[in-house]
Amino acid sequence: MIVIHPKVSGLLERGGVPGLREALQTAVELEHAVIPPYLYALYSLVPGDNSAAAEIIRSVVNEEMLHLTLAANLLNAVGGRPVLDAPDVLPRYPGPLPGTVADGLVVGLAPFSVPLVRDTFMAIEEPEHPEDYGPEPAMPAREPLTIGQFYRQIRTTIEGLGEGVFTGKRDRQVTTGFLPGAIAVTGVASASQAIDTIIDQGEGTRTSPWDGTDVAHYYRFAEIVHGRRLIRFPPEQRWAYLGDPIIVDPAGIRDVPVNPTLAGYPAGSAAQRACRSFNYTYTTLLKALHATFNGTPGKLRSAIDIMSSLQQQALDMMAGTTTHGVPAGPSFEWQPTD
Repeated sequence: MIVIHPKVSGLLERGGVPGLREALQTAVELEHAVIPPYLYALYSLVPGDNSAAAEIIRSVVNEEMLHLTLAANLLNAVGGRPVLDAPDVLPRYPGPLPGTVADGLVVGLAPFSVPLVRDTFMAIEEPEHPEDYGPEPAMPAREPLTIGQFYRQIRTTIEGLGEGVFTGKRDRQVTTGFLPGAIAVTGVASASQAIDTIIDQGEGTRTSPWDGTDVAHYYRFAEIVHGRRLIRFPPEQRWAYLGDPIIVDPAGIRDVPVNPTLAGYPAGSAAQRACRSFNYTYTTLLKALHATFNGTPGKLRSAIDIMSSLQQQALDMMAGTTTHGVPAGPSFEWQPTD
């Protein structure tokens, strides 16, 4: 389970607009930080193989991009400035996610595996009181501050500050480009709606794993672990992992390195050159997203195009196409020049 660092939650407990803005910047960094580990696992799957698992991870990545957009909209709405174009906002893999306790979950870059999904991805998305829906007894309730609780505290802080906190420029709200659900945040009601979307898609509601269109991220990842889709069945309408099978074929997973770094590849090697090129594209993407969230919405089209290039570069590295036949992995590091 992800536990938010007391210094971060304390920003909200002390109240005030500066603390709220700082907490929301942490939320922006946190939403961004979970995307590279998910992408690394996704790209390690041979295209066309393990399609059910790939579809689940891809759907979660898409919604994490939506959450990043909503977090940026929230920060803009209260007069803040989302920052994505600085090296210090990037997490170091392996390590804790931004705003979480240093001795909590360590998140890295690793090829797809069921244990990775169970021990890391599910831990990232774990709700306050997860339901098992499987043959084992439900997990005991625990009380640390999860990501969902962190967002609920943000919502409570916004409600306490009231409509007067919304001093941001409305033309900086991003509402198109990723997935349905990106809304303009202009007041308490729309801020609450944005926060509820982030919580429900990640954890489900307090009474159901269903977020309105699909089961929440935690339970989507659990489908991979259980090997079956989570469904409701009559007459009790009980949830259980009894749906279509999700088969994982180890032969369809690339044998790529764990937690690669640019410096870890041999100097001047094809793998290092490919990794540097990927990191340059990745940094360019962050700059485009930063511009999108800071008053240049026309950069969104460019950002989406860069995402496609980033995917192809990663797939080529992992297949060995650009690394002399030796599978390699991107490191998602800051690289301002090519």
